[in-house]
Amino acid sequence: MRTSLIATLAALLALGAAGTAAAACTKDSLPLVNDGQLTIGTDNPAYPPWYGGGTAKGSSWKINDPSNGKGFESAVAYAVAKQLGFVRSEVSWTYTPFSRSFAPGKKAFDFDINQISYTPARAKVVTFSASYYDVNQALVVVKGTKVASVRSKRALKGYKLGAQLGTTSYDYIVNSIKPTQKPSVFPSNAGAVQALKNKQIDALVVDLPTAFYVTAVQVPNSKILGQFPAAAGGEHFGMVFAKGSPLAGCVNTALRKLKANGTLKKIQHQWLAKATGAPILR
Repeated sequence: MRTSLIATLAALLALGAAGTAAAACTKDSLPLVNDGQLTIGTDNPAYPPWYGGGTAKGSSWKINDPSNGKGFESAVAYAVAKQLGFVRSEVSWTYTPFSRSFAPGKKAFDFDINQISYTPARAKVVTFSASYYDVNQALVVVKGTKVASVRSKRALKGYKLGAQLGTTSYDYIVNSIKPTQKPSVFPSNAGAVQALKNKQIDALVVDLPTAFYVTAVQVPNSKILGQFPAAAGGEHFGMVFAKGSPLAGCVNTALRKLKANGTLKKIQHQWLAKATGAPILR
């Protein structure tokens, strides 16, 4: 009898905790930077395949406007917003440079979604959501150059490589490829892409979906030489929150639902289906 009573009380406490957690994630109870509005940060320009649909005349957004819901990250953000109870008109976007998104301090966004890989160092000063996309790094080269004939990671050591400042792409160059030449680092990915076009670097390291955009649109006569094997434990993109934000738990609940009902997979297939199939450089 006593055991049964304890089990019943435990079950009631669990249900109460679950109810409290659910209540904390209702739209009206969420801790937002702007009352009644979900504010999402990302960088500008907003590049494909992460964002799509172009921009309207006079827009402050370059290449793509994230508020149109097109592109992988925009679609994921709106799917999460819907799970949290927000309609499209209650979602706004704010320009946040990549390097500022995971810097310590107060945030002008509720969460930022901008191909930001989880790292233990970043997680010391911001809070990450669970993964919304698992990613590999890749190498872009110009066809006909000497490096374009390389077939292994080891053979890259003597080349001049480049990447954007503060990215896991740069970390991969330094910690895994370990080239003999000091790699070039650029404040933005656009600068790194331009350096490849100008042949100031031999090859560019970016995440695989971005590599497909670079080769298709940004650098003529370029190709993806290959992708690198996933690091131990994998690399994933997470949404970024101010350190300790309780909103992260609600977003993780939303992501679990989107994974369980197949929505996240459907969005990935729609926007990232072409970003697969590159050979692996071991």
